[in-house]
Order: sequence, then structure tokens, then C-alpha cells
Amino acid sequence: MNAAHRPGVEGVELVINWGLGVDSTAYLVKMLEDPAAHGVDLARTMVLHELTGDEWPATRAHAEQFVLPLLREHRVRLVQVSRASRSLEIAVMDDSRQPERIIERGPWALWDEYETNGTVPQQGGIRLCSLHAKGEVGDALIAQELGDQPFRQVMGFNADETGRSRRDETASKNPLRQGVYPLIEWGWGRERCEAFLYERFGVRWEKSYCSFCCFPVSMGAMADHLDRMRAHPDIAGRVLRLEYTSVSLNPQARLFGRRSLLEQFDPDRAADRLVLAAFEVELACPWALYHVRRILPVSKADPTRRGRPMRSVERVHVGRASDLGRRLRTVSDRHGYPVEVDERYGRVRTWMRRREAELPTVEELMVTAPYHVQNKQVGHFEREWRAYSWRGLRRRD
Repeated sequence: MNAAHRPGVEGVELVINWGLGVDSTAYLVKMLEDPAAHGVDLARTMVLHELTGDEWPATRAHAEQFVLPLLREHRVRLVQVSRASRSLEIAVMDDSRQPERIIERGPWALWDEYETNGTVPQQGGIRLCSLHAKGEVGDALIAQELGDQPFRQVMGFNADETGRSRRDETASKNPLRQGVYPLIEWGWGRERCEAFLYERFGVRWEKSYCSFCCFPVSMGAMADHLDRMRAHPDIAGRVLRLEYTSVSLNPQARLFGRRSLLEQFDPDRAADRLVLAAFEVELACPWALYHVRRILPVSKADPTRRGRPMRSVERVHVGRASDLGRRLRTVSDRHGYPVEVDERYGRVRTWMRRREAELPTVEELMVTAPYHVQNKQVGHFEREWRAYSWRGLRRRD
């Protein structure tokens, strides 16, 4: 669909970011009670929903049941957009003033990125996953739609998140954009937003985040997160497979830092047994034998800290988990390499080189895991590997 045939493309001066969660939904619903009183011309407004691809079913269902009818009633334009590929191509999944449903995912989702890389989201610093799936996608859509037209952009940061609004203001590189933070202006914190939605719709609006998010523990929401997992064992099993694959390739790459998602579930608890059974179903897929090499350099900015790791992953064989594991154990025994075996879930890992405490260092392993991870290596990896490997050998000598 080209711009000339999209509904209401001309004259958009207000973009409202709607993530389906408590805060942005509270603003959207409250504003629609009296748009003019909030300085909003709905004819020149675009509500923007950036798809991550892994929103919880209840959040989507509530948005469809309670918010979409309001958007249809007021003929508000809703654009649902996602990444179309690993590169920054975008796909407009729906663009309508009469939206009927929340699109579940686009051609390329955050899940695809982590699954094919064999990793999970990491805590600390900027939320790169959100930037990648939302910020960059939204910016690309706005640039495509508005060109050199000035606009205001409503961000649903609540009054408890003034720091986020300040970061948003300083991070924006678009001189045509003016960030707007109405919930902060109203003094509406998270509790006020939750209470408003409950008063309006009679439901407890649940947090909006991806099923494989690493932040529930830091948000103090781990208990609620695990209950959500138990209510959706099929989703939980899939996320457990993602983490299991990540930990297979890198024992340090657990979903919650020092703790894994897997260890949160107790086999003696009935609800948890359903989750673990779903996990085992997820593992009943083809597996692969991977050759993994990792370089752990010294930070250029701070020689006392570790720099950004470099990794090479090569998928050597694909087959049954038991066959690949038996083959790896046989070859490892023949060469005298140490072997680690997960008897419960089937992973076999062999270490050819373990990382040393002193930086820089390298590590090399062979491991069996679900087959979804793709080969990946930066162009200069082999040169760096030779240099760092030789440095380690000289140090040991």
C-alpha cells in the first residue's frame, strides 16, 4: 500500500505510541473521553503500535475487547508495524480507522533474533531489545509517513518514570520531533493508571512485555511472571527451550543473570510439572552439534574490565539429540577432552579450551542443543582468534 492510499496520511501532527500496556492504554482511553480538552485533533492523529511478536495473550485480548472499539468509534487511525527482516526494513501489518484485531507478529520478531543467535536478552544498560523492535521500527515508519513534517509524539511514561522522559528527550535525534509526556504532566503513576483502567473496564490490566523478557526480576514482578508462565505452559516451554539453548552455547547466558528460568520451576509442584512437560515437548525437535569459539577481550575504555565478547558459532551436524550426544562423547573420550552431560534433558558439552581468569582469554567448546541457531561469525573473527589464541598460549608458557 503506497502512501497516497493510506488512510489519513496527510496532515498527521500527533503520533501516540501505544504499547498495549497499562500506562499508554490509560492515556489513550482517558484522552478519548474528550480529545479537544487534551489538545488532540483525532483527524490528524496516528496511534502507533510496534509489534515485538511475543505479547502475552491476555494483554492482546484486553486491547481488542476494550480499546479497539473506542478507536473504531472515534475513527482513530491505528498503524501496526513490525520489522520485516533482520535488517531495518519495516512491514505495515495493518493501517486502519476501523481496526478489528491486534496483530500478533510480523515477518521478523524479536524471538527470531534471539532464537537464531542462540542467546537471550541481557539485563543492564539500555534495553536494546526494545530499541531494536520498537524504537527503530517506529522511527522508520514516522520518517516514511511524515517526511520533513514537524510532529509531536506522545510517550506513555507514567509519573514514576520521569527519568525515562529525560532520556527520551536527550536520545531523540529528530529535530522535527517534540516528545510529549501527558501522564507525567497529570501526575498519574502506575497505580493511578491501573486504578483508572479497572474503574473503566472492570479488569486488571496486566503488564505488557515479551514472554521471554529478562526484566521481571528487576521489576519485582517475578512471582506474577511465573504465574503467567504456569497459566500458559506452552509459552513457558518455548521460552525454556530458548534459554536452554542459550545456556548450552554459553553457561553464563541465563535469562535472569545468576538464576535461570528453568530452576524457578519445581518438579514436585503440579502446575510446574505442566510447564516442564511442555519444555520436554519443545526439546523433541531436531538437534544440532555446534562448534562455539568465544573471545573475551579487555575493554579499550577501561583495561580493568572485560570488553565486548566476539563469538563464532558453526552448526556442524543436525540429527537426533541422543545420536549427536553419543557421537560427541565418543570423540571427546578419544581425544581426552572433558565432557559434561545433562542426563535429564540431553545436552552434551565438551570443552577444548576453557576461559582463564586473566583477560584477555578465549574459550572453545562443542555442544549439542536444539537446531534453531544459525551459523554466525564476524568477518575479522578468524584473525582475532589466531591473535588471542597465540597470546594465551604464550602466557601459559
